[in-house]
Amino acid sequence: MIIEILGAKLLAPFLGTSHFVWTAQIGIAMASLAVGYYFGGRWADTACGLGRLYAAMLGAAAYLGIVVFGVRFVAIKCLEFSLPVGSLLASAFLFFVPLALLAMTCPFLVRFITGHLNQVGGTVGRLTALSTVGSFSGTALIGYVLIPLAPNSFTLIATASFVTVLALLYFLVWGGHRGAAGTAAGTALLLGWVAVEVERERHYKVAFELVRRNSNFGLIEVIESPDRRFRFYLNDYLSQNTYERGTRQSASLFTYGLQGLATIYSRRLESAFCIGVGVGIVPRQLAEIGVRVDAVEINEAIIPIAERFFDFDPTKLNLAIGDGRQVLHHTTNRYDVVMLDAFLGDSSPSHLMTREAFTAMHARLNPEGVLVINCFGDRTRGRDYFAGSLQKTLRAVFADVKLHASGNGNMFFVASPSPLVRHHMFDLETVHPKVRTEARTVLAEPAEPINPDAGIVLTDDFNPVDFHDARNREHFRRLLANSVLNL
Repeated sequence: MIIEILGAKLLAPFLGTSHFVWTAQIGIAMASLAVGYYFGGRWADTACGLGRLYAAMLGAAAYLGIVVFGVRFVAIKCLEFSLPVGSLLASAFLFFVPLALLAMTCPFLVRFITGHLNQVGGTVGRLTALSTVGSFSGTALIGYVLIPLAPNSFTLIATASFVTVLALLYFLVWGGHRGAAGTAAGTALLLGWVAVEVERERHYKVAFELVRRNSNFGLIEVIESPDRRFRFYLNDYLSQNTYERGTRQSASLFTYGLQGLATIYSRRLESAFCIGVGVGIVPRQLAEIGVRVDAVEINEAIIPIAERFFDFDPTKLNLAIGDGRQVLHHTTNRYDVVMLDAFLGDSSPSHLMTREAFTAMHARLNPEGVLVINCFGDRTRGRDYFAGSLQKTLRAVFADVKLHASGNGNMFFVASPSPLVRHHMFDLETVHPKVRTEARTVLAEPAEPINPDAGIVLTDDFNPVDFHDARNREHFRRLLANSVLNL
């Protein structure tokens, strides 16, 4: 279970966290177990000694050492395929062999422990129960302890090292196979070398890494440009925000799209609810102009990083840690603006984009309040399923919906219970020069609506955007990943 879950986490920075990745990982795990059980049983019948079992475990540990070092190369190569195919190929190449080798454990132990035919049922039952308890313990360990506290690569190295030590102890103490013991010792040295190389390779070519830590929602990194002028916040190797230290400005378009559209369409802007905080630049900018800000962020690990490196002060707003839907359900406040800027890697969480979710946001708005959504989409016919679905779903809940787009895939939807009217201007001189031209495009007149035939009304019960938008998200992820690889 540790390897299965870690596998998906290791692939996430490159292939994402969609159901394609988890389907591939779970499917390959099941296939490897079937193969391991079958051949393990046949192998155990030819010789019931445990030497072969520990040899298989040693092979799995050595393969995992290679996986840690090669996952980046394999995953990037698999980005050349469609997301479903790439996920399946990456999972198969990286994890099929070690999981199949480890699956041989159960039939070997059944064959070794069973002394009489009438004991087979009890032996299999005990081993299955013990295996299930071990799987539960491994799942709890990886989910609640290892992923939040340690890099995924080192957790996998530690797992492989533990298996190697077990094999080494067997061959030295009970096995009497010096050659095999030497192989085990060599595997241990291989894992040590991999650990050193992974530590060396994780540093960027020209940028300075300030923070690198795991979290419940992906790998968090803060890197700084060679001239120390800009800081970049990355989640699973994907750039989420760019910040200029001297001017305390964001150099990312979405920050100005969100604040600018909220300013333009709000008759008054005295209160705001932000779903998704990240490094806190948008909530901070709102608080600095006197807006009362309530905000929710699901990843509490980012808050101290935002404070330390991006001048975020959580005392200037009312910050909750949790899921946006959960907090919406419990709050009774009403707002002039609700901002939806929740991202997990390359896309917004699907459960925040349904009719039910938008109904909850509608209930929290004042009669002339506005909802502003930051998202990525493609309006090209045939690739406009997500954008069209989002438009249809918003129109099913709100009286008026408008689209503003940058032309590079970044889209901003604005919705309101009342007709949308431009009440104010937004000062483009406050926008960072790097994105001022794009911001002018976004904040100008609304774009043409999405093809009305595209997409469906998304609901909690039926929300297949991960499937239909996979090609667009794959393209967006590839662009972001390639830009970070050159840092």
